[in-house]
Amino acid sequence: MIKRLSAAIKAFTDRISRRLVNKLILLFTSMIILIVGSLTVISYQMLQKEAVNNSIDSTTNNLMLVNQKLEDYLDGIEEFSLPYNKYDDIIRAVIRESDDYASKMYLEDYLRDMFFSRKDLESIYLYLIDQHKYYSITREAYNITVRVGYQEGIDKQPWYQEAMNSPQNRSYQSFVAPGAKSGYKMETEPKFMGYHRVLRSIASREPRAVLSFYLKPTVKDVIINDIPFEEGEHLMFLGPDNVPFHMDDLDTYEAISSAEWFRTISDKAARPVTWKDGDKRYLVVYDIGKQDGWKLVKPIPYSTIYKAATKARNLSYIIGIIFLFISVILVTLTSNAITKPLNRLSKHMRQFSEGTFDVEAPVQGKDEIAYLTRRFNQMVRRTNDLINERYRMKLVEKNAILKALEAEINPHFLYNALQAISTKALKSGNDDVADMVDALALTLRYSISGKDIIYAREELKHIERYLALQSARFGSRLQVNIDWDESLMELQIPKLSLQSLVENSIKHAVEKVSAPITIEIKAKVSESFALISVYDDGPGIPRDRLEQILRTLEVEWEEQEGENIGLKNLNTRLKLLYGDPYGLTIHSDESGTEMTMRIPRGGAGYV
Repeated sequence: MIKRLSAAIKAFTDRISRRLVNKLILLFTSMIILIVGSLTVISYQMLQKEAVNNSIDSTTNNLMLVNQKLEDYLDGIEEFSLPYNKYDDIIRAVIRESDDYASKMYLEDYLRDMFFSRKDLESIYLYLIDQHKYYSITREAYNITVRVGYQEGIDKQPWYQEAMNSPQNRSYQSFVAPGAKSGYKMETEPKFMGYHRVLRSIASREPRAVLSFYLKPTVKDVIINDIPFEEGEHLMFLGPDNVPFHMDDLDTYEAISSAEWFRTISDKAARPVTWKDGDKRYLVVYDIGKQDGWKLVKPIPYSTIYKAATKARNLSYIIGIIFLFISVILVTLTSNAITKPLNRLSKHMRQFSEGTFDVEAPVQGKDEIAYLTRRFNQMVRRTNDLINERYRMKLVEKNAILKALEAEINPHFLYNALQAISTKALKSGNDDVADMVDALALTLRYSISGKDIIYAREELKHIERYLALQSARFGSRLQVNIDWDESLMELQIPKLSLQSLVENSIKHAVEKVSAPITIEIKAKVSESFALISVYDDGPGIPRDRLEQILRTLEVEWEEQEGENIGLKNLNTRLKLLYGDPYGLTIHSDESGTEMTMRIPRGGAGYV
């Protein structure tokens, strides 16, 4: 099955690639898909990021304002629980309540005044610690009555213990969790919050009573309604110790409260958190109150945040598909218009390749295809002319072969002639002349040898013969020092490369001055290169001239002309053999000139 599918794909690809118009359509279609797809993906990612940032900013500000309102509301409850002006009277009434009827009436009147002063109270309980007795006031049908009861075990309630141990003498009790009880015998348990205040004796600081407010959820609901909600979002109002006082979904609270980050959140790192619940991802934004640490936590599904971005992406896909359909039609028409003259030209070329040498294609327009057609017609005419001159070209080719043979014979003839002159000089007793002729003959023979890469010892021998001829010319004015390590004698270098450097020193130093000139030839090895340098202590090369020479070394060989052909040739050979990191460098000042060849450590074949 896979082989059949592969064969079908290959056949389809071959069919498309046979025609230029199909290639153009495929090319432009691919470009349009790439551009539209890339822009859609990039814009979608940008919209996603912007949506997340906007959601974080707006939700953070909203939670901060709502949380501040909730804390202000709880501050009001706390202030309401402290009877500043009547505190001594209340404590006194609590102490005397068991045997003083007026104290009983005072406490009942105090509870009535408190209950009627606010509309957010479900009930008020005043628990007298020493008597295990409590006063309560609540709304019963249409009657509001203060009742008195006795109940053991109040001091064992968690909220009671927390209030007693609190530095603020208070505690908050949540009734959001299922099964939460107040501890008192009530017909209907509260649904929101209980606030408990310990009343202590000012003199002894002993606890005398606990005042409990059970609050209606209406005020809380009104404040929380200021937080906008969408489908899938949740909200939790938590106490400083993460006890829930409002939650819209118990399962979500249980899942989020088990997360590691939830147990460590603080106002110092109030940053949004990404939380995953099953296959759903949430952005959890929260606010922690500055005063008591109450928390508002709002998990927002990423699907809700990305809703606008997803809608924009889908719209972009629809627009892109429409645009692609229109573009394919335009590309097809344009490609056919472009390739039609090419098809006509290819037809004439096929006729030409089959032997019809007098066929010419009609020229239409002034574009590149018309230019190509004119060139094809010129080629046809030129081919006819070349066919007519074929016989004459055969004769020219034979003459060229003869000239090449003569060019090959002449150097050997010159070498043999020099050997004959050397022999005659020896017979005549002119040993110096014989040595010079022998050196010249060996130099010529070395130059015309077929090898292009030679060992350093061969090049040094050639330099010795070359310098012997130059010494005969300049005498004591030319001094040569060679510092070449024996281990570098087998280094492979281009033939005549060293002669080019020595010859340049003679030309620019020895020939320019009448004072003695010393030429130093050195070879050393660095970590990466083999460096061969020729130094002369001549007058140096003027700066302008040196800059001109260096510029010529950077010019392509096909474009070179003028002077310094030897140095240009050498630099080009080095780069062709070894690559751009290698080549020729020149340094010159008033104290002399140094030219250095940089080649691989092993010479040729070690790049």
